[in-house]
Amino acid sequence: MKIPGPDHPITITPAKTRWRARFENHVIADSGDALVLKEAAYKPVVYFPRADVSMEFMSKTERSTHCPYKGDASYYTVLMDGQFGENSVWSYEAPFPAMEQIRGHLAFYPDKIEVYEVDEAVVAPGAHRTDIADAILHTDAGDGASQRPHWPPNVSEPPAPAGE
Repeated sequence: MKIPGPDHPITITPAKTRWRARFENHVIADSGDALVLKEAAYKPVVYFPRADVSMEFMSKTERSTHCPYKGDASYYTVLMDGQFGENSVWSYEAPFPAMEQIRGHLAFYPDKIEVYEVDEAVVAPGAHRTDIADAILHTDAGDGASQRPHWPPNVSEPPAPAGE
């Protein structure tokens, strides 16, 4: 077991945004609680909490690998729409103490499963918008009545046609 240090730094930080993983055009992971692990000169890896991953599409395989810094990794194959993502998911189910934060999390090989950052405004357009809340309350409540009294008109009615 090796401890991360100046010669081989490893940092684990909460992701600042929402992340998703997609396989065969299906989102199989969606999390606002992902972790980003940065290890030495490697590309950052996003780790998703197991609760935010569709585990029903995965089966554990016999494959395992050892990292002297993180521990032993277990692997999963994804099966969806008749397509296999063999050993495309890994998890450190009993990580070394320095990597305890990634326990209960899974990561995906980006060449097999698309991992991408999600713009929260696209996922939940009204979640951060308070400027439209007042306008929404002036719309139909579903029973033909407005939820609030209508705004006073800002234009006058057109004149009635001649002869009416």
